This record gives sequence, C-alpha cells and structure tokens, in this order.
Amino acid sequence: MKAVMIIFNQANSERVEYIFDRLSLRGYTWWNNVQGRGSETGDPRKGTHTWPELNSAAMLIMPGEKVDELLDCIKKLDEVNKEVGVRAFVWSIEKSY
Repeated sequence: MKAVMIIFNQANSERVEYIFDRLSLRGYTWWNNVQGRGSETGDPRKGTHTWPELNSAAMLIMPGEKVDELLDCIKKLDEVNKEVGVRAFVWSIEKSY
C-alpha cells in the first residue's frame, strides 16, 4: 500500500475529485483552507488580503499499482496551468488497521 498526499489550489478541487472518480479511488481524506507556499516558484496561499488564495489537500491510502496512473493525471493537471499549482507526494505504508 502507498500513501499519496496531493496539495492543490482550491481552484482545482473539482478536477481533483474528477480524477479520483475516474480512477475509482473512493477512500480519501480532504482538508480545505490549507495555507502554504510552493518550494520553488509558488506564491503564498494564505487566505489574506495580500495572498487571498488557499490550497486544499487530499490523502489517499491506495494500492501501489495505481500510483503511477494517479501521478500521471496529477502531472497533466499541473501542466494545464502551472500558476495554479498541484503537487503529489508518495510514501510507503508498512501497516494499517
């Protein structure tokens, strides 16, 4: 099993949910109003007057064989509009209950 965390501008929320549905990824946890800034070129997302945009985040625990397909979709989403931003991170799950 793998954990995938996706951080994305809230403008991409419907697109991210569409990807989950298309890939039949039902189990996820979603956080709204996530603040942060991209490590290389991203503008801050703080929900303030100066930086009004916010991010959301989603985490999925999923079979490892589906990870590459999900990452391909996330990469394509990012390429549509680099300024909006979306990133995905993957790590191994050793045990779960």
